[in-house]
Amino acid sequence: MGKVLRQIIKIDEELCNGCGLCVTACAEGALQIVNGKARVVSEQYCDGLGACLGECPQGAISFETREAEEFDEEATLKHLEEVGISSEAHRAHGMESSSHAVQSAHSHSHGGFVCPSMRVIDRTNEAPRDETTAETPLTASELRQWPVKLYLVNPTASYFQDANLLICADCVPFTLGSFHPQLLRGKIVVAGCPKFDESELYLEKLTQIFRQNDIRSVTVAMMEVPCCSGLLRLVEAAVSATGKSIPIDSIVISLDGAILEKTTASRT
Repeated sequence: MGKVLRQIIKIDEELCNGCGLCVTACAEGALQIVNGKARVVSEQYCDGLGACLGECPQGAISFETREAEEFDEEATLKHLEEVGISSEAHRAHGMESSSHAVQSAHSHSHGGFVCPSMRVIDRTNEAPRDETTAETPLTASELRQWPVKLYLVNPTASYFQDANLLICADCVPFTLGSFHPQLLRGKIVVAGCPKFDESELYLEKLTQIFRQNDIRSVTVAMMEVPCCSGLLRLVEAAVSATGKSIPIDSIVISLDGAILEKTTASRT
């Protein structure tokens, strides 16, 4: 693959003390400790989402936009196999059959581990949690605009003006049963996947939305998997690029559909 202009992590070697926390935070195994310092093993293993960013106690990791090799999922899978994680388990079985290997990778300072976003969960044989009956009407949709995909929305659309904006990962509405009344009510929503979509395009679109509209507040809803945290960082970077002060709430949803964490009104 050739080089493209994209977001990728940058390591300050003077600040890095080689603790290895960033290595275990990288789901693609892109980082290793070499001669006492964190190093990017290969640019094609780094998806540029920065799950490692929040794990560095020295503040040695940051983002930069430069020409780099494209992220290569196939090469990453091969790399994970080489460090002891089966690509077949990664693709087909998630962590069900390799949980011990994943836990081991979490606890060591070298080697990658399978991203939990790839985990296969099948609850089709479980009883519904809340069945709809004649006495229990269907929940009304709180959706107030269309489209909802971040790629498709027009930053100058009238519904963005003075909006309370909900920015959610694609999986959130499917996982959180109370999504419409609890998160969507009274908000304008855009959705996307920071793992598989182009982060630079997301950053550009979000920056346009914030720059061209008076956004009252932003709520970022994401899954507990590491790759989802990239969505919050993109939002914070976009707001920062505009020089505006917009309150940003963040909500983390578990794979079981529970709200794990709420962070209220940080400002950039």
